[in-house]
Amino acid sequence: MIALDTNVLVRLLTRDDEAQAQRARAAFEAHANEDGGLFVADIVLAELCWTLARSYELSRQDIASALRALLDNASIVLESPDAVKTALNYFEADSADFPDCLIVAKARQAGSSRTFSFDKRMRLLPGVELL
Repeated sequence: MIALDTNVLVRLLTRDDEAQAQRARAAFEAHANEDGGLFVADIVLAELCWTLARSYELSRQDIASALRALLDNASIVLESPDAVKTALNYFEADSADFPDCLIVAKARQAGSSRTFSFDKRMRLLPGVELL
């Protein structure tokens, strides 16, 4: 298994550096027939969403589509696939950023009954309590 850094996914999705995008695509194609040959950590997904939103100004819908594509790619193993699916559902239904949705999903998965936050955009997520 090979781990992917955020910038590899950014190049693949945005193609803002064509040479790097081609190398990223080649890496994906080289592992296309391996179930779970590529590992993506939760922090990479959080960083990816933040970068796509802030630096590339992608819409929530485009970011959600990118995440769904990663979830559906058999070559990719996510660190926390169930939490990512839950977080993606929260993200699509709410105004919170994906990293915040992932925080809540992972907390719930770990058995937390509540998540304390000062972030008002998180207030509608399940179990979030504003301090």
